[in-house]
Amino acid sequence: MMGVKNASRQKKNNIVTIILFFFAALVIVGPLYLAIIIALKTPDQMSNILALPNSLNFDNFVKAWEMTDYPRKFGNTLFITVVNLVFTIFTNSAAAYAIERNRKKRKIFNALYYYFISAMFIPFNVLMLPLVKQADVFNLDNILGITFLYIVFGLPMNTFLYTGFIKSIPVALDEAAKIDGASPIQVFRYIIFPTLKPMTATVAILSSMWTWNDFLMPLVLLSDKKHQTLQLAQYVFQGQFNTQYNLAFASYLLVLLPVLIFYIICQKWIMSGVVAGSVKQ
Repeated sequence: MMGVKNASRQKKNNIVTIILFFFAALVIVGPLYLAIIIALKTPDQMSNILALPNSLNFDNFVKAWEMTDYPRKFGNTLFITVVNLVFTIFTNSAAAYAIERNRKKRKIFNALYYYFISAMFIPFNVLMLPLVKQADVFNLDNILGITFLYIVFGLPMNTFLYTGFIKSIPVALDEAAKIDGASPIQVFRYIIFPTLKPMTATVAILSSMWTWNDFLMPLVLLSDKKHQTLQLAQYVFQGQFNTQYNLAFASYLLVLLPVLIFYIICQKWIMSGVVAGSVKQ
């Protein structure tokens, strides 16, 4: 009797799993399918967006490349993403280590921790207008300025992630290194930082995706076209009375392509980093 119930329950679970799988596939593959077929169509074929194109129109990608000034905008976006990633990993992890190891010793570090964490609950929309004014005063409305702001704005979340992971690292490792004559900087560089690899992988993924895909901060800060990112370049396809959807979606795919290549190449490290970072050793 129990075997029949288990078999029946297993069958129901399999049916639910298959339904959820097809639903997830539809949600993920559906928009991608629309983006690809629209990017390959001519304007006269847009009456039925679900239908396959009569012929593959790869000229859309060439026009999108030229209209968005893709090489320059790609270089701007890549520079902001890479520089932000490098400085974020080293500065944010070091700040989180200093805060976590001294929270119980000095009240100022505990206050600093909660100060950073509280910034996570302030929406960017609240800071947007004051930020624009201050960025103009301090000349931060350029590529270097917005890169610095990305590092600062990522500090609260990264501090929260790093401090949570550092808690699981025994303080005995620090003490043993100090007995051997290591300075606090050497302890962090040679002992703690290599141990943070799983969480560093997670922070790197989140930081890279956020910087590459962000639209709002470049929109309000980068007024000069030569400093604009790939996301801002998508505005070129929107006119007052019409939108060139075929060129726009071709451009969207060009923006998506570098992220897709990055994920395919780094998939092994991304998955291992996320899984390892979610489990305390």
